[in-house]
Amino acid sequence: MNRKVIIFSAPSGAGKSTIVNHILGLHPELEFSISATSRAPRGNEQDGKEYYFFSADEFRQMIADGKFIEHEEVYPGSFYGTLKSEIERIWDKGHVIVFDIDVKGGVNIKRIFGDKAFSIFIQAPSVDVLRARLEGRGTDSPEAIEKRVAKASEETEYARGKFDYVLVNDNLDKAFKEAEAVVDRFLSGK
Repeated sequence: MNRKVIIFSAPSGAGKSTIVNHILGLHPELEFSISATSRAPRGNEQDGKEYYFFSADEFRQMIADGKFIEHEEVYPGSFYGTLKSEIERIWDKGHVIVFDIDVKGGVNIKRIFGDKAFSIFIQAPSVDVLRARLEGRGTDSPEAIEKRVAKASEETEYARGKFDYVLVNDNLDKAFKEAEAVVDRFLSGK
C-alpha cells in the first residue's frame, strides 16, 4: 500500500462523523485515525476508541516532546492533535488512514501528506440546519452551541479553496453516495 490518507473535516454538526462511519463500514482497508484531545469525553465516548483523552497539561507536554504530526488549540485550553504513533500503527497494517478532524487540522494534514492525501470538507446546508443538529445532539449547553455555530462560520470561510472536495450534507443518503464516489475514485487512483 502506498500510504494514502483520506481527510474528512467539517464544522461541528455538519454530519462528518456519520459520513466517516458509513465510509469505514464499506472499506475494510480503511482505518480511523484516533485523534488526541484535552476536552472531556462526551456521552459514551471511550478513551482509545473515539479519542485519546489527555489533560491540557499532559497535552502540552506531549507537544513539547514532539509526539504529534499536527495539533491545534481549537478553543482556549481545548487541544486536538494527531499522534505520530497513530499514523505508524495504521500504516504498519497496510491500511489507508481516515481522519475525522477539525478544519485547521485537515488543512495541516493535507499540507503534510500532499498528493497522498485526499481532503473532503463537509458542510451543513445552512447555519439554521447546523444549529438544529447541534441542539438535537443534546450534548452541549446553549452557550456552547452558539460558540460552535460562530466557529462554523469562521471554519467554512477558512476552508474555502483548501480542500480537494466540498460535500454539502443536505440529504444524508445523497451525502453517503457522494462520499462513496469520491473516496472510491481516490482509492482507485483515478
